[in-house]
Amino acid sequence: MSANIPIGPGRPWPLGATFDGEGVNFAVFSANATRMTLCLFDENGFEHLNLDLPECDGGIWHGYLPGLRPGQAYGYRAHGPYRPEEGHRFNPNKLLLDPYAQRISGHPVWDDALFGYEVGAHNADLTFDARNSARFMARGIVTDPAYSWGEDTPPRTPWSRTIIYEAHVKGLTAGRADIPERGTVLGLASDQMLDHLTGLGVTAIELLPVQAFLDDRWLVEKGLSNYWGYMTLGFFAPEPRFLSAGDIAEFRFMVRRLHSAGIEVILDVVYNHTCEGNHLGPTLSWRGLDNRSYYRLTEDPRFHVDDTGTGNTLNLEHPMVLRMVMDSLRHWVECFHVDGFRFDLAATLGRRAQGFDRNAPLFQAIRQDPVLSRVKLIAEPWDVGPGGYQLGNFPPPFAEWNDKYRDQMRRLWRGEKGMIRKLAIRLAGSSLRFDHSHRAPTASVNFITAHDGFTLMDLVSYNNRHNEANGEENRDGAQVNHSDNLGVEGPTDDPAITAARAQRRRNLLATLLLSQGTPMILAGDELGNSQGGNNNAYAQDNAIGWVDWGPDNRGEDPAFLDFVRRLVALRRAHPVLRQARFLHSRRRFTDGREDLFWRKADGSTMSDADWRDPDLTHVVAEIRIASGTPEYDETACAALAVFNIGAGLTVTVPRNPPGVQWTRHLDTAHPCAATRVVRGRMRVAPQSVVVLVQERITPPPIRIPTLQHRSADHDDRADHADPGAEAGDERPAQEDAGLHGAAFP
Repeated sequence: MSANIPIGPGRPWPLGATFDGEGVNFAVFSANATRMTLCLFDENGFEHLNLDLPECDGGIWHGYLPGLRPGQAYGYRAHGPYRPEEGHRFNPNKLLLDPYAQRISGHPVWDDALFGYEVGAHNADLTFDARNSARFMARGIVTDPAYSWGEDTPPRTPWSRTIIYEAHVKGLTAGRADIPERGTVLGLASDQMLDHLTGLGVTAIELLPVQAFLDDRWLVEKGLSNYWGYMTLGFFAPEPRFLSAGDIAEFRFMVRRLHSAGIEVILDVVYNHTCEGNHLGPTLSWRGLDNRSYYRLTEDPRFHVDDTGTGNTLNLEHPMVLRMVMDSLRHWVECFHVDGFRFDLAATLGRRAQGFDRNAPLFQAIRQDPVLSRVKLIAEPWDVGPGGYQLGNFPPPFAEWNDKYRDQMRRLWRGEKGMIRKLAIRLAGSSLRFDHSHRAPTASVNFITAHDGFTLMDLVSYNNRHNEANGEENRDGAQVNHSDNLGVEGPTDDPAITAARAQRRRNLLATLLLSQGTPMILAGDELGNSQGGNNNAYAQDNAIGWVDWGPDNRGEDPAFLDFVRRLVALRRAHPVLRQARFLHSRRRFTDGREDLFWRKADGSTMSDADWRDPDLTHVVAEIRIASGTPEYDETACAALAVFNIGAGLTVTVPRNPPGVQWTRHLDTAHPCAATRVVRGRMRVAPQSVVVLVQERITPPPIRIPTLQHRSADHDDRADHADPGAEAGDERPAQEDAGLHGAAFP
């Protein structure tokens, strides 16, 4: 339907539907369309008005409608050639979602009418389908840009103080009956969740995709859904199912609440592909607007390049597609105040015709952008395309997910031989990968578990994946997990196995929080959350994928939660454990001591032969503030960390100069033990981590003596005994054993 409505020329900027207080400007890009129709819908969802956008400047079609208000539902119909063999798939019968829509009405309802071709026909995508898809298609909603942020102040936590908590908006709170808006952004903003996050001590929450996404047809037909959300339908709009009342202001409220608690918000974003799939996918937005511009096509332009494993790859070398991604990123920072992004399959974002390029257009654009260059940027440094593994090759200011850390620390604690050298490399910040281009050790985002794979509990409870609920006959998900069930597959009542699993989990998280770099904790790991051995819960929007908070909302293992809280507090309290410069066993100008020593239990320096010894099961690291650290950043604190993956052993503790002492702050074999002074030698339990911190001795309070009778044979040695000495401690005969040199792996 059409009407004689006076539509003005409007402007080609900004792209999208922009309300200015008096009307709405519409602008959408298509270089190859011959005509662009704006479709408006009434309050009952009926398409009641079709208007051609009157102007096109540089491929941007635009027009202005006075009197239109926020809340108006709209879409587009793009006219042009339908010649798939040339890469063109225009079909004006298909209602198209605005790529810049800031709010989306809901989700498409799967029907063959959503496809531009006749489903099931021979060479189907070369055919043409004339059915109107509007009744099945989601629509864009005009939004009001006005919002009062009040006193919102982003925390801007330095990288060296950052501890990331990876979570799913719905999955984090869906299991909390005490949260009224559970499963939504308002649930995430609840007092209960803020109390948990602040009590845990994390500084940033990294949310799985919150941009509007699609439930794949084949999943819906199996009664499942795209729980994780890595199939983006709209780059500018929050996912409707995460909003209680459909108002995008709820997302802003969540961010403001998290900021008030000192917690940054990082979004997991997917700009490498869209939800439209390959040449046999539906026509929902970009494909119908200009398939040849928005997507990378093969030499035969009928088909899409697929470096992502999802069927298509966005064409980021096209300036308007690059602009769309940059506009989207700035939108989330400026309109939603988010603090950073984690880029899914980021190697794809740097892929050009000749392969991966760390100076690709998107990376260069972000680095020079005055808004985006100031937020946290994290790359998932791989994809499935040729040369797709690029760990360590991203330019600053990007940090990167370090899967080498994940795999090697898992292998270490399950007892594989020859892993001590790998442990040392990862503890020191993976400098072989990241110490270049003036990057810091914080560029390595270290993790043991993430949404993709086993949870921490499942890592110590299953040898094999158990993904039967995914409906793919347990063929999906990673085959190699470097896991160890410690004797029984799945849950057990055996107290010895239960204790061993708890100890292994403590060791893994202790290693994570004691390593240089940026640690990331998976939501629920602190609670003992299990997915029943499912290591690919992407379609499990149910109890499998949700965090299990247990009947008391503290998880199945509240003692483990308390341990994680103290572990996080230990890292936050001691800068030596979270440095901004690499440790290379170099002498410091301040005291002439090296910043990093590697020893064996007897205090002797690790030799090259020791590093190569496959049977070595322990290492002792003495860590100081890195050489070259400015005086304003320095501290005299040192830490002594013992990592023992073998049998129990006795460790020689270095002597301290006058006025300082070693205090034990962590022992994973005795997680509830109080801090105590350690001198001489100490016993380290099998399969455990112990951390001592060098602290200044607090002078004892002055005691006023009282006159009293003492017998001549009174033994007053107790008055001078060391109250912190452990049973069996002995002072070594030598001074500073093993301090004069440190071979590094």
